[in-house]
Amino acid sequence: MASRPSDRTDALSATRESITVAFEAVDRSSVMSGRVGRGLVGAAVFVAGWWSLASTVPSYLLPTPAAVLGAFVTELTTPATFAFGGVELKLTELSAVLLQSLLHYVPGLLLGVGLGAPLGIALGYSTRLDEYFTPAVGLLRPIPPLAWMGFVIAWVGIGHAGAAVIVAIGSFWITLLGAHDGVRELPTEWIEVGESLGVRDHRTMVRKVVIPGVAPSVFTAVRTSLGRSWMIIVAAELFGAPGLGYRIIHTAQSLAMDVSMAYMLTLGLAYLATDALFQVAREVVAP
Repeated sequence: MASRPSDRTDALSATRESITVAFEAVDRSSVMSGRVGRGLVGAAVFVAGWWSLASTVPSYLLPTPAAVLGAFVTELTTPATFAFGGVELKLTELSAVLLQSLLHYVPGLLLGVGLGAPLGIALGYSTRLDEYFTPAVGLLRPIPPLAWMGFVIAWVGIGHAGAAVIVAIGSFWITLLGAHDGVRELPTEWIEVGESLGVRDHRTMVRKVVIPGVAPSVFTAVRTSLGRSWMIIVAAELFGAPGLGYRIIHTAQSLAMDVSMAYMLTLGLAYLATDALFQVAREVVAP
């Protein structure tokens, strides 16, 4: 029995769609391969330039990539004990130092984001509240987190708590401003649509309309805080709190530049790892 024209048309359409999907997959693969290839070339050029420059100066001024890699492996394999809160863990030197910095990074980041996001949304949503707090925000926002170090030392002392507070101050302002600006940039039509659908009280409006609308801005602010907080960690630990920052400065003062740069490399890898984990979490929470 001869096939109907509609059947042949459907078959041709399905074939075209399959071909289109295949070409799109090939294009995406080509783009990804090109990015990876260019990234590898850029990394190779960077390492070659670093090696060439290091060969012209003493090692205590700039160690070679091989020396830094050797120091990294040594720190990664040297046994060490991590002690906190009466608990002792048998780790390696590098992992123990990284864990010490995480004791400042994670609590500080959670505290700063946990306070900054809701306050930023509140100030952005309420014009009257924003008017009350704008002078204080404008005055305090430009002050660097490290400028508070004297007060932090007096209030909580030098150590894990002090470094965590400094990280919290830095992440607080980044998240607050990101959330505030995100609310201010919401289209007014969203509020009008919410009201037309029967949303009358502010709590429901914030929960149903504002928070979903401002979520991308908050996610961007949090991602920025992830990177900035690692930068702040280094400065916060200069005052004696153990961690990556303290080890970077301490080893550099001893002219062990290969070890110092190994910990700088660890700091960069820590940021890449936290950024990648955040991206995965973002896809899960807001696909």
